[in-house]
Amino acid sequence: MRNERLTTLVGKVTVEKEWLAKKLKSLGSSNRKQLVDLKPSLLHASYSLSVNHQCQLLGVNRSGIYYKPKVNNTKQSIKNHITKVFEKIPIYGEKKVHQQLLEDGYKVSLNTVARYRQELGLKAVLAVKQVNTTIPIKAHKKYSYKLRGLNISHSNHVWSTDITYVKIAGGMVYMAAIIDWHSKAVLSHRISNTMDSQLVMGVLNDALEKHPHPEIFNTDQGSQYTSEIHTKRLKDLGITISMDGKGRATDNICIERFWRSAKCERIYLNEYQSISDLITDMDDYIEFYNHQRFHETLKYKKPMDVYQESIKFNQEKKKVS
Repeated sequence: MRNERLTTLVGKVTVEKEWLAKKLKSLGSSNRKQLVDLKPSLLHASYSLSVNHQCQLLGVNRSGIYYKPKVNNTKQSIKNHITKVFEKIPIYGEKKVHQQLLEDGYKVSLNTVARYRQELGLKAVLAVKQVNTTIPIKAHKKYSYKLRGLNISHSNHVWSTDITYVKIAGGMVYMAAIIDWHSKAVLSHRISNTMDSQLVMGVLNDALEKHPHPEIFNTDQGSQYTSEIHTKRLKDLGITISMDGKGRATDNICIERFWRSAKCERIYLNEYQSISDLITDMDDYIEFYNHQRFHETLKYKKPMDVYQESIKFNQEKKKVS
């Protein structure tokens, strides 16, 4: 009777052992290694499982238990910095992240940055929408487009302006900005709940007070820009007026591209509860855009750096001549 019980018990233990062995194999070698107790305790008053026996039961090589893989500190440092850049500037793609790493002192290739971003599962956070604002008035005088074929060679050669809609809780507000074509620097911006001459004159006068005057000022044919108060202000200063052709948004491509960047990289990623929230956020974005954001068409330089460098170069050139 006793032998039968022992036989049954042995059979049960054998089946359980085989079942556990199959399950353990499915875990993979690295996971099974983690199950080894390097300081085994007593399982019974007179018996404990040695490390060697544990390895046999788990089907792992004992020598591999004590192996610690080498950590690539350089790779980990780069990955950590890539993550840091993503958290701070989530709209950056791999090329701008690469440029940021180079500026921060990391010697790394674009391909490596792309691979590490993929390993980390990081992708640029963007959104895309589109709006239109131009409302012309037939009675207002229109001016010809002066930029076709023009070599825009220095800062303050050509400024451009436009108005766009921005949605906030409770309705729409309007944002106007002026950009320098050569450097892509935003020289002035304003936000208002009305799209009128006060908005465009406010942003124009602000830019004229802060910066040297442009040679050419380009707008669309919207009524705010063809109004007497706006055109007279420019003509009185000897600034040449240029206007987009009817229905040709690409004539003002510089400011259009800025709107796209601002909306995809910031505006469409947020929900603004008030106009003051939007103003604060746009002040922050334009500060970033001018002074921190790499610009592809500027060979990954920053707009305000290019703007100031061009002005300084022209001033030194005038002194020599």
